[in-house]
Amino acid sequence: MAVIEELERRYTLPAAVVRFEELRTRDSLGEPPLDRAEALELLALGEVIARKSGYGRQLTVRTARTTGASWAEIGQALGTTRQSAWEAHRRWIDGQVAQHGAVGQIGFDEQDAAAARALAGDDPADQPNAFPSPR
Repeated sequence: MAVIEELERRYTLPAAVVRFEELRTRDSLGEPPLDRAEALELLALGEVIARKSGYGRQLTVRTARTTGASWAEIGQALGTTRQSAWEAHRRWIDGQVAQHGAVGQIGFDEQDAAAARALAGDDPADQPNAFPSPR
């Protein structure tokens, strides 16, 4: 049986996607049919892919903010509201602060956290809902 933590350590994101696609294709075609362990591995790999792709999400949100993207634009890109995108990013910043100094973690020190919070800006609920104008 596949243990998700072991799969998460074993596979990079691209490798997990390749293995997932191999198993998914076999599952779709039924040739040869998946056994129990492979079916469970397929389920676990889907979760590994979701987790690994999610790890970089807030770093990319930070990059988008650095390039001048508004929270409305970021929310739109994520399929959510500007408020939800901002709140998720603030929770991530708080999580980075909590990790600072923990064994095996880097996290944000107070200076990093202050810079990240400044880049995130104020609560977008206090700002008008502006979307980029069409070109």
